[in-house]
Amino acid sequence: MSKIIDIVTELARPVVEGFGCELWDVEYASEGGQWYLRIYIDKDEGISINDCENVSRALDPILDEKDPVPTNYIFEVSSAGLTRQLKLPAHFQKFLGETVEVKLYKPLDGTKLYKGILSAYEKGTVTLNCGDNTINFTKEQIAGVHISLL
Repeated sequence: MSKIIDIVTELARPVVEGFGCELWDVEYASEGGQWYLRIYIDKDEGISINDCENVSRALDPILDEKDPVPTNYIFEVSSAGLTRQLKLPAHFQKFLGETVEVKLYKPLDGTKLYKGILSAYEKGTVTLNCGDNTINFTKEQIAGVHISLL
């Protein structure tokens, strides 16, 4: 599955950047028995429906021609969103100093969800300032990290 994501990322990046956007993420997942290929895009001034439509229309024939996905799928292009997931080192660097939520696979001190200021990211370790406490989470502990609106 990561091979499909890598190929689609390579195909999508120049198309997305050609419309003045940033490729935030590529996701290929099964939901309810149906496969979805999702492209998430971003830009400083925000993503409009026209941005999504333009990228979708330009990328769709390329995906049809190169055929990197072996199954039938639903293709979607959307904004990374306000509560976007942080996955790549560049994502974490961009949002240093912002409030994030870290969801863990297993509880730590009785909780699986931590909210705090993202103060550092190094080699997969996320550091949060939670009030008077600084907590480090390793990538093995982390189920997901999202921007928090509150």
